[in-house]
Formats: sequence, structure tokens, C-alpha cells
Amino acid sequence: MAETMGHSATATRNTKVVIGFCLLAIAPQIFEFIWSIGTIFGWGTGRGPATVLISHVTALVAGAPAALIGAAGGETKKASSDVLLALIYSYPILAVAIVTLFMTIRSAQDYVGGVILMAVALFALWASSDLQGMRGFSFGAGTAPRMFGGLLVALSAAIALTGLLADGPSMAHYSWRGPLFVMVAILFFALAIRPLGLVVTAFVSFMIAATGSHETRWLEAAIVGACLTLGCAILFPYVLGLPMPMFPRFLIQ
Repeated sequence: MAETMGHSATATRNTKVVIGFCLLAIAPQIFEFIWSIGTIFGWGTGRGPATVLISHVTALVAGAPAALIGAAGGETKKASSDVLLALIYSYPILAVAIVTLFMTIRSAQDYVGGVILMAVALFALWASSDLQGMRGFSFGAGTAPRMFGGLLVALSAAIALTGLLADGPSMAHYSWRGPLFVMVAILFFALAIRPLGLVVTAFVSFMIAATGSHETRWLEAAIVGACLTLGCAILFPYVLGLPMPMFPRFLIQ
């Protein structure tokens, strides 16, 4: 009975890890979809949400399998960026997720950490896929990213394999509040910098990030945020000479 309970607990933990890996496999697509929502309100440029959703679903379900079948048949047709993202990044992580469902993880920290590093490396390989590679002995712009990305894939796979073969620590408790609000602050800054300007966007972004801690003292946070905003307002346009809007668009107009 104890052995049965042990297997059940392992299966439950693996299911949670598999769900996390599946979300990791489509994280770039989710990020672009969230980013595309800002185009509805004029925050940034790019494809609309419907186009992003249809393109990525089509690439994952039909485009990538068709590209694999075509490559097996000797076709040399260039795949789209969405299809390459599915082939280079999403499919390998999904394959790892499926394998994880049937594996016994002996060191969760090593295994999960290795897979996350592998995801970073695969994303780097996809991002450099449209850059020129080596021609003879001449290095192209994409040579170094691909070399380091391939090396990181190998090292991260070794780390993940260690988590399957050797006993180690389980996953520690992790609080999502801090990283969540920091990511929200980064997204807000990226979407709001043009319509709201640097002054408002920098201060509000800092206050959003400060919300990620239970120990935040709001008066002190506001003072620090105001000082950082003043520093950004001097640094970017005057010291670095970057043409950034300082104030909200509706005030200037």
C-alpha cells in the first residue's frame, strides 16, 4: 500500500511538472498573443490578436507536421517563422513533457532547471535561425548564437539527465508574486512608453514592480520611484541621446 501511495504521489508531481512544461512550450506564442492585444489600443505595432492566434495554432497543428513531412520527402521550401518556432522550440519541449509523464524524477530541481535552460537555448536557436551562418571558414551573424545555443542544449540535457539518475532535492516552495508583478511592470513599460511617455510610464512601472513584495513601504517606494524616474528622464534623452517621448501624448497634442 505504501508503494502504491508512493507511485501515486510521483504521478501527481509528474503531472504538475508536465503541465508546466506544456505551458513553457507555448510560452512565446502566449507572450506574442498578449503583446498583440496592445495593438487594439494603439500600443505598439505588429500583428493583431486574431492573426497571431490563427497563425500559431495553424503552425503547431498543421504547418510544422507538414514541414517535417516535406523535409522527409526532400523538399527545400523555406518555413515561416511561426512554423520554425514550433519545430525548433515548442515540439522539443512538448516531447520532453510527454517523456516526463512516464519517468521517475529523482532530483526535481536538477531536472526542471535543466529543461528550463534547454528551453532558453532552443529559443535562442530559433531567434538566430534567420541569421546568416558559416560560409566556408567565414563566420556569419548567426554562427556564434547557434554554437552557444547548441552547447547549452547539450549541457542542459546533461543536467536534466542528472535529475533522473541521481537523488537530489525536490522542488522548493516558490512564490510567483514577485516575478509576476515584475513581468507585468515590464509589459506595461513596453506597451505604455509611447502613449504615456517616459515620466509616467517609468514611475507607474516601478510602483507595479514594488507590489510584488509584501514588505513594500509605499511612501519610501514612491520616493525611490520618483528619484529613479528623474534619473531616467535625464539619462535616456540627454545623456544617451535616445529620442524617447517624455510626457503623455494627449498632453503634448
